[in-house]
Amino acid sequence: QVQLVESGGGLVQAGGSLRLSCAASGLLFSGHVLGWFRQAPGKEREFVASIRWSGRTTYYADSVKGRFTISRDNAKSTVYLQMNSLKPEDTAVYHCACNRDGDSSLPSAYDYWGQGTQVTVSS
Repeated sequence: QVQLVESGGGLVQAGGSLRLSCAASGLLFSGHVLGWFRQAPGKEREFVASIRWSGRTTYYADSVKGRFTISRDNAKSTVYLQMNSLKPEDTAVYHCACNRDGDSSLPSAYDYWGQGTQVTVSS
């Protein structure tokens, strides 16, 4: 079992920055992947970024490349999502998730989910 708790959401003006955190507890192994997804009202949940629990492999959605950075601190069992140059279209509930089986951008591939944190970007 893996438990995930997100924090760091809030209201920010367009062009601003936020850093989301995802505190993980439970058994995490090198093959696990931690991902960030987001879901806006009326839209499907979409992949944002992912990082392996060990190694340097990261993936990003095209819509956030160059603006968002995913990182992790294994000692703190925490994954971060640094979001810069935020746009109103980034407004969504952001969820952290864990995939036991490797890299994927599909929500259905992820086994554990946090409750989410709201990010609102005003224009």
